[in-house]
Amino acid sequence: MAVRFQITIDCQDADAMSAFWSAALGYVVEPPPAGFLSWEDFLRSNDIPLPPARSISAIVDPDEIGPRILFLRVPEPKTVKNRVHLDIRSDRTDDGKRQKISELVEAGATEVRRVDEHGGWWMVMHDPEGNEFCVT
Repeated sequence: MAVRFQITIDCQDADAMSAFWSAALGYVVEPPPAGFLSWEDFLRSNDIPLPPARSISAIVDPDEIGPRILFLRVPEPKTVKNRVHLDIRSDRTDDGKRQKISELVEAGATEVRRVDEHGGWWMVMHDPEGNEFCVT
């Protein structure tokens, strides 16, 4: 039986990362629990201290298929290559890949390099905080 999981990404600005990755993946910022107008209302009503602004945010698949992605502020900046990264699987046509890459650049990503291998290609990119990901 499969286990539900989330992906946690360290960052400097959780709100900005949620905005970028929700646009990139077609996700939405996670809504507060039922009966609450905001996460702040939920936290206050449960006597949970409010976190500092822009320090935590989560996005979810609106179809509830993909994993939840949590963004957490950490004190140190990113310094080395990721050991794990996300691949965005776009339309397999060249035009489809180029369209997705263009959308991601407009949302704040940076093209790093195109990789041509085994008769196909993909684009290595950076998100707004420099984390690597690929468009395949």
